[in-house]
Amino acid sequence: WWWLTPLTTTTLIIIITLLSLPPLSSIKPSSSTMKISLRMFGIIWSTLYWWMRPLIKWVLRRTTRLCELQRICYGEYKGAQRTCGVEFSLKHSRTPEIQKCVKYMDSKCQECTLKRDLIYYAVFAIVRIKMINTKIHKRFTDILGECLTQIWGYRQLTAEIEIIRREMFDSTIPSHEEKLQRLWAALMPGVILETRITKQWQIIGFQGDDPQTDFRGMGILGLENLLFFAEQYPTAARHVLARSQHPQYGYSFAIVGINITHMAYSLLQSGDAKIHFYNASKRFPEVRAFHQFYCYLFFSFDELWRQEKPRDMMEFSRVRDKFERQVKQKLKNPTAYFKCNFVLENI
Repeated sequence: WWWLTPLTTTTLIIIITLLSLPPLSSIKPSSSTMKISLRMFGIIWSTLYWWMRPLIKWVLRRTTRLCELQRICYGEYKGAQRTCGVEFSLKHSRTPEIQKCVKYMDSKCQECTLKRDLIYYAVFAIVRIKMINTKIHKRFTDILGECLTQIWGYRQLTAEIEIIRREMFDSTIPSHEEKLQRLWAALMPGVILETRITKQWQIIGFQGDDPQTDFRGMGILGLENLLFFAEQYPTAARHVLARSQHPQYGYSFAIVGINITHMAYSLLQSGDAKIHFYNASKRFPEVRAFHQFYCYLFFSFDELWRQEKPRDMMEFSRVRDKFERQVKQKLKNPTAYFKCNFVLENI
């Protein structure tokens, strides 16, 4: 009965808080009091749930004879919904051995040294800690392994993308220069680049004569995103480039592309993009998966830009913010999965 003391304290806090709130009849729908009341209710509910969670888990374990992870793996739909449930359960577990396992796996993700063998180790450790009979629950280890692969694969992907972002473009590094030349060739086939530093770069949307200065914000990641789009989806990329050169609704293709890189990177780091990546792959998501996510965002942004019909580039921030809100709203859907099935329309 260790939970009775904190539960009693929580109950007293809830009673005092409820007594301090004004009656509902005196609250106007648009008043700040309503917002405060709703926020207070959220705090109360979160606190109550936190202290009641161990008791609820204990009761369900005794009645269903299944631990929380088993109930999630058997009861939730395959994909993000199931994986997010497993992730939540592991994150809020109070079992020291589970916490130690999670920290160890997280450290391997940060080092970018996570291998499939470690996933098997984590599954074995959890099964042992939870005392699950694998002869009876044969499917559980496979389902849990798939979820853990997605969870820690995503965390390792964020670390890998961060490493690429931190690498600054350097014209003295041959591989960087080679990628820049490939970008030009993919977007402007048949057009010869006169010199390394030239105004021709402005044709594909760079600000000045040397693209190097435009990659400072997102490093080599911005270049690799643009290059992947141009080489893997050449028709779609050239289509977007042509639309960006519209005399009235045009924009700087490369600069906007680098801004979309920042958006994709932010969605990945914040965890907002989890739903997409959990639904997109059963295996470790590779850097290629992030590039594909970027391509979808860039193409979709171009469509919204044309729909908005902005007066000039000064409206870029407004359209970009609207687009980001739309993307985040879509990513709240547990079945969200952004596929690169591009439909080309008239310029």
